[in-house]
Amino acid sequence: MKTIVVYYSNKGSNRYLAHKISDSLSCDIEEIRPRLNVFLLFLMSINFGIRPLKHNIQAYDKLILCGPIWMGKLIPPIRSFLQKYGEGIPRLVFVSCCGSSDAKKDEKFGHGFVFKEVEKIMGDRCVHCRAFPIDLVLPDDKKENGDLIMKTRLSEATFTREIQERLENFMVQINVVS
Repeated sequence: MKTIVVYYSNKGSNRYLAHKISDSLSCDIEEIRPRLNVFLLFLMSINFGIRPLKHNIQAYDKLILCGPIWMGKLIPPIRSFLQKYGEGIPRLVFVSCCGSSDAKKDEKFGHGFVFKEVEKIMGDRCVHCRAFPIDLVLPDDKKENGDLIMKTRLSEATFTREIQERLENFMVQINVVS
C-alpha cells in the first residue's frame, strides 16, 4: 500500500511527529504551505488557502495527515487541505500532536471534536484518528501545567516514555486498518 504523510506545523511538534511516522513507514512526506501563514488570522478562522502540493495525492492508497489542533478547532491549513484534496484521498489517517489530554478530549478545547469534524468531512474514507498529546512527554507532576504544555515541543530529547509507546502502537494500528 502506497502511503504519504502530509503535515502542517506552526511550532515544530507536528513536523517532528510527521517525520517520525514517515521515517517509520519509509514513505513520502510533504508539508502543507499556507498562502499566508499568520497565526492570528488562523485563530480568527481567516483563510487564504494553501499552495499546491508537489506530490500527486491520487497516486497514494493512504494519506496520513498530521497537524495541530488549536483551542479545539480544525485549523485553516488543515481545513483547506481537506477541502482541496479530500475527494482524491481513498484512506485518511489524521494525527495531531496537541495540547489537550486524552482525559479532556471531549471538553471545549479537546481534540475529540476535531476528530469528529474530520470524520464528518471525509466520511468512511477517514479510517483512523489519533492524538499525541504533548503531556505524554511531561513528568506526571507536570501534566496539568498549562504553561508548560504550551511551551513544550517534540524533539529527540522529549520523544520518550508514553509518546514513544503511543507511536509504536499507532504504527501497528495503521497497518491493521489499511
